[in-house]
Amino acid sequence: MITVRACGNPFFAEEMVRELRDRGVLQGQPGAYVCTAAVTDITVPATVQAAIAARIDRLSASTKRTLRAAAVIGDRFSAGLLVGLGVEAAVDELIEGDFIVEVVTRRAHLTLFGASQSEQYAFRQRLIRSVAYESQLRSARAELHRRLAALIQSIDPQAADANAERVAEHLEAAGDLPEAYVWHMRAGAWSIKRDISAARLSWQRAREVADRIPASDVGLLAMRIAPRASLCGSAWLTGGIVADTHFDELVELCAQAGDKFSLAAGMGGQVMARTLRNEIREASRLANEYMALLESIGSPTMVIGMAHPAVVAKCEAGEMIEALRISGRVIELAAGDATRGNVLTGSPLALAEAMRSFVQCCLGTAGWRQLADEALTLARGSDAITYVTATMYKYVPVVFGAIVLGNDSLGDTAEAVRIAEQSGNDFTLGFARFTRGLALIHHDGADSEQGFALLAAVREQIAQKRLSMTMLGVIDAYLARALAHAGDLDGAIELSRNAVRDLYASGGTLHLGMAVEVFGELLVRRGAADDLNELHAAIDRLAAVPIDPGFVLHELPLLRLRALLASAEGDAAGYRQYAKDYGGLAHLLDFEGRGSLAAAMS
Repeated sequence: MITVRACGNPFFAEEMVRELRDRGVLQGQPGAYVCTAAVTDITVPATVQAAIAARIDRLSASTKRTLRAAAVIGDRFSAGLLVGLGVEAAVDELIEGDFIVEVVTRRAHLTLFGASQSEQYAFRQRLIRSVAYESQLRSARAELHRRLAALIQSIDPQAADANAERVAEHLEAAGDLPEAYVWHMRAGAWSIKRDISAARLSWQRAREVADRIPASDVGLLAMRIAPRASLCGSAWLTGGIVADTHFDELVELCAQAGDKFSLAAGMGGQVMARTLRNEIREASRLANEYMALLESIGSPTMVIGMAHPAVVAKCEAGEMIEALRISGRVIELAAGDATRGNVLTGSPLALAEAMRSFVQCCLGTAGWRQLADEALTLARGSDAITYVTATMYKYVPVVFGAIVLGNDSLGDTAEAVRIAEQSGNDFTLGFARFTRGLALIHHDGADSEQGFALLAAVREQIAQKRLSMTMLGVIDAYLARALAHAGDLDGAIELSRNAVRDLYASGGTLHLGMAVEVFGELLVRRGAADDLNELHAAIDRLAAVPIDPGFVLHELPLLRLRALLASAEGDAAGYRQYAKDYGGLAHLLDFEGRGSLAAAMS
């Protein structure tokens, strides 16, 4: 069934139905038509457009000028803007003829429209506006767009940045491409901390405009580079596919211009995007090029502000020595200045401190807890990304058994979610909810149930490619344990097996030991001969993974799994030795969560 709404005026609907029936697109009787073509295959019949044009031609001259000027303004318009363009607001005939309707607009828009609520209007259908727009001489239409861009700027100069995208659109429609480019970029800059999706849309428009500007224009190369650098640099914040960022074009253009700064901005975003898309091997390789590029520029401030993506990539790859080196370099250069280099985040120093504490935890270095506390204190009052990241790296060691969470984790993670919700950034909010879920799971009762529900919701967003995939291994390990607890051991093993497989495929080493450990626990619990054989293979494969010296996140799981396997196979002596070694290492590292497991094995 299909309802045809060509326009509010019944004449247009009848005309369209007649045309569509003649073309075989509609079959049946009035009120019960069946559409025989995809909606995207249906184009507006020329006869309908002609009918609208004929009705426009019958309007009075002043009303016709009003309609055409309104068509340039947009789907909605005001009497105030019409007058500002030097056009009489002759709307009565348009309302009577069902071309437009009077609407009520929120007061938040009144400054821009320059009119009271009673003077707001909208086209009944976009088709009417389209015909009225296209019926004008191109030169006359361009002049109206040009005047409208100037009018929007003059109405409220203080809101110029907020209205920048509208100004850019009208300048672009007028054919003033260099000016439109400037305003698209200005709109992107204004939106970046308010709505990253809107900012990226502005940069995309700026890129398209720059590509249309004649090659003879001075400064064109820089104009083509800037929006591409912004798009590449921000790709990770929206979960976008890396291939959509035109990074290869940026590399080529920056090579022509000798522009290392823009290349670094774009490359940093690519490193982070590939990391969060679980392309860990490529992210780590690109991080090497990225850090070499940053160092070659010779700007300490750039290293401070832009090194974070490389630290994250190296950490996810398990290259902890390099991650520690880079974070230490940032801390050294920042020299206590929490906001120096705040290009990507509010406090690069707080991020570097948070990452250093986490890396030292992974390496079993004493003192990392105090560093994590100091990093979170430094991040308070900064931007959402900084605070959420510092919170995550303080509490995520719980998944490795390094800490036992107390009530402070509930307060800090709740605050992180609150701040992330205000930021309007889905990626930041995803990390906040992930950390909050972990904190809740490690408390009893309703808190734990809520935590599992939160992780399941985050996982769904990851499946939709809207959040970081680096969280997936941890989430699936926890969900697998929950499935097993609920009695679905086979389902739990399959989920866990897939999580391990995906981590190996991506090159992600950070959470691999934890994921294999959960997988092994479940295999031992089921205990079939094939399960124990599979566990043998899993242990051998994990033990063969190259790791940095001191990396304890594989060593501890391997000792525990070997103990569990020995017990399952009746090797009492082997079990006692592995359990002793496991408990001794957990005690040496002061990994509180591991300590309780070791005590249960003694």
